[in-house]
Amino acid sequence: MTGYQHSSRILVALDCIIFGFDGEALKLLLIKRNFEPESGKWSLMGGFLNDDEDLHDAATRILFTLTGLQNNYLEQLQTFGAVNRDPVERTLSVVYYSLVNINDQDPLALKTHNASWIDLDSKPALIFDHDQMVDAALRQLRYKAALYPIGFELLPEKFTVPQLQKLYEAIYNVKLDRRNFSRKIMATELLLGTGEKDASSVTKKAQLFKLNQEKYQNYLSGYQSFLPEFTELSLS
Repeated sequence: MTGYQHSSRILVALDCIIFGFDGEALKLLLIKRNFEPESGKWSLMGGFLNDDEDLHDAATRILFTLTGLQNNYLEQLQTFGAVNRDPVERTLSVVYYSLVNINDQDPLALKTHNASWIDLDSKPALIFDHDQMVDAALRQLRYKAALYPIGFELLPEKFTVPQLQKLYEAIYNVKLDRRNFSRKIMATELLLGTGEKDASSVTKKAQLFKLNQEKYQNYLSGYQSFLPEFTELSLS
């Protein structure tokens, strides 16, 4: 048998929601389209599945093409398949979201693809159903970040507890108590002291930490919730 008896052509695309954090705000990597359809408008980074690619390989390719980054947190979200979602041709979109360290990106790759980091709170209207994709990815990020410490994927190698607190405030759009947050984070045993101070801070006294990779992997593969009190926030 050489193939199935089916005359319709349906394309498979992949769209990637790429989250970053600049120390103050949660950001999205978007492209200003210079091609049709919808030239001049903002969209997610995407592409079509090649004949010889698995889905995850295609998503990895798209992420690398836009950022120059590899081996980042990348998770399949869901498939969008409304009949008329793409005005040109029937296209299914398999959506992934990724968490990257903004400092590690390739500026040339961003410039080549007319891409920009934009605050999530200032996101412009996107083409097609891309706004729905971003909303779904944010819900999933909030849900997963309460169960697993995946938020660390958005931080530089060395960071302070106040920087970590700002990250989780940005993810959940809430204000957190400094002492309470610090106590809970230190209790996770995920932080390793570096013996260094943050020279960029106002007081220059904030201690720099790095992630305990062994503990991190244990959290990812285990059943213990990272910050269970955030679970309710993820549903709001």
